[in-house]
Amino acid sequence: MALLAGAIAGTLAACDGGRSTSPVSTRHTQPLSESIMAEISKKNMGAQSPILMRIFKEESELEIWKQDNSGRFALLRTYPICRWSGDLGPKIKAGDRQAPEGFYPITPGLMNPDSNYYLAINTGFPNAYDRANGRSGAFVMIHGDCASAGCYAMTDEQVADIYALAREAFLGGQKSFQIQAFPFRMTPVNLAKHRESPHMEFWKMLKQGYDRFEITHLPPKVDVCERHYVFDADTPVELNPVGACPPYKPPNNFELLVREKEGRDELETERLIRLGTPALPMIARGQGGMNRLYQSAIAQAGTGVTIRTAAGTIPAHAHPPSTATTRDGEHATGEADAAASTRAVDVERFGAGSADD
Repeated sequence: MALLAGAIAGTLAACDGGRSTSPVSTRHTQPLSESIMAEISKKNMGAQSPILMRIFKEESELEIWKQDNSGRFALLRTYPICRWSGDLGPKIKAGDRQAPEGFYPITPGLMNPDSNYYLAINTGFPNAYDRANGRSGAFVMIHGDCASAGCYAMTDEQVADIYALAREAFLGGQKSFQIQAFPFRMTPVNLAKHRESPHMEFWKMLKQGYDRFEITHLPPKVDVCERHYVFDADTPVELNPVGACPPYKPPNNFELLVREKEGRDELETERLIRLGTPALPMIARGQGGMNRLYQSAIAQAGTGVTIRTAAGTIPAHAHPPSTATTRDGEHATGEADAAASTRAVDVERFGAGSADD
């Protein structure tokens, strides 16, 4: 653990790239909680087995998947995201305040134990795909503090859990883990609702990787050529992100199942559109999102107060978006009342995947 902490101590901190001026704390050495260890045991996983992370903007959820005794990955926990900024769609340039979408490999050097935002994991943006497409930016994080300027912000309690799970996976020998960041769960209903988005072709490309993981429960091998993601490419040569894609073929094991899923989803999306599923308006609000759990808690207590929930503490400076996109695609107005005192509010636990109280 000490070696890992030393290896990552030089990593830059959260969204603004600043480092904490306080002495390095021991928060990055917090052990896995008893409740997480119980879940790991119940699901036949190892404390240091590999992990994978999935992020869904519209639902404001972050999933941690972990390898079980079968060798495949199973869902360990789902964490409500306290705040993300921007709109649905990829990050294009530095300063656009967009949280990124895509596939990002995370190595120990991207872990930051000395963040201004409690703890942080750098997403590694821009990746090979982003660079090939001329996208710019840096220090795009998953961190605590419930405030975002282009990052995915959690409560401090949640990011402590997430950081510890990543740390233990690295200590167990995982060289890197994959973050898969999506605009929404890639279902036919959501694809039908967002069909008029200018990002749809990009999202269909991301869905290829999403479908592979849904079918196999194994992280897809991710490459880039011709400025596009390619998944599970079986080729003896290293792919050039801006060069022509060489002939390659995906492995046969699950390919038929993946193609069948793609076909079913396309047909269902077309059926939903024919039935009159309304397309969501393309309004660039730049407000980002907040999980409805936190929106509800703030609506109860008001803004400007510290709120304790089953999924962690919402600091007084946290504010919901003025118009937030909810799980079902409808819009909910955030509470704008101010309050002067600090109060504690108990809210319903966020399912089995919540952070510890």
